[in-house]
Amino acid sequence: MRVGIVNDLPMAVEVLRRALAFEPAHQIAWVASNGAEAVELCAVQPPDVLLMDLIMPVMDGVEATRRIMEQSPCAILLVTVDIDRNQHRVFEAMGHGALDVVATPALGSGSAQEAAAPLLRKIYNIGWLIGSCDNRAGAAPVPLRQAGSKPRLVVIGASAGGPAALEQLLKGLPLGFSAAIVLVQHVDEVFAAGMAEWLSTESGLPVRLARDGEPPQAGVVLLAGTNNHIRLLENGNLAYTAEPSDQVYRPSIDVFFESVASFWTGEAVGVLLTGMGRDGAQGLKLLRERGFLTIAQDQQSCAVYGMPKAAAAIEAAVEIRPLGEIASRLTGFFA
Repeated sequence: MRVGIVNDLPMAVEVLRRALAFEPAHQIAWVASNGAEAVELCAVQPPDVLLMDLIMPVMDGVEATRRIMEQSPCAILLVTVDIDRNQHRVFEAMGHGALDVVATPALGSGSAQEAAAPLLRKIYNIGWLIGSCDNRAGAAPVPLRQAGSKPRLVVIGASAGGPAALEQLLKGLPLGFSAAIVLVQHVDEVFAAGMAEWLSTESGLPVRLARDGEPPQAGVVLLAGTNNHIRLLENGNLAYTAEPSDQVYRPSIDVFFESVASFWTGEAVGVLLTGMGRDGAQGLKLLRERGFLTIAQDQQSCAVYGMPKAAAAIEAAVEIRPLGEIASRLTGFFA
């Protein structure tokens, strides 16, 4: 992969160069010392993946991510030294379209290759995500069910641009919303708890990590919280699982949506938001084939029109709506 590096610290740039050298398939396309330079370089030499620092002079990584995703979209991996202190910036940048985040490798002690492994794994995962393809065919959709008195569930998948989209959607739902909500966002488990807390604070709804073995609960928003996949089991409980192992990007939206299509016995709505790649499209189609309402975010309101586009292409979505209309649609459907 052609890799762009955006960092104002020469030592950090050298660390990233050394880490990338462990994988011969990666080539450094260019190095920018601040976000403004990165915006210009992405316009003329777009890389396959961009390693973006958060705190830089002239233009920081959050603003650079916003501009790049508006003008010259590409896969952005945030790479920063102090992740815990910068969680708010991480979620902001992911809201603008950054795919994931990883700590800057510490190559000064121990095995340099082991220190570089998390970064290389994230780059590999992004390569899988943006290049994945699924051509499975499905049956024709059955007629759309109407909401009734059965247990109610909303399942939402999101990736690049997801944090901001989820915040806006959840803000639009009333307190005491009658359905259970389960979110699957492409985010590393080290940020999942912080993201749940952030979404709860920003939206005013109770958001927390899903616990292994618990069922979805009406009025509670559960966020997938580990690097394993989350599934709905036949008994109605949620469970984390390492399988299927061939799904490299974890947690997989497809894996969760497919389990809901298989085992949920009440009423359900599937929602696929902004994101790069195809994850969630096939799962959304299976939900539609069960007769559940399925909604994909429209192109104009997406930070990255990848996953919803893939869903639209295979007619997985009953409705394609702007982000600002989805909350009111959910509220009205379960009224």
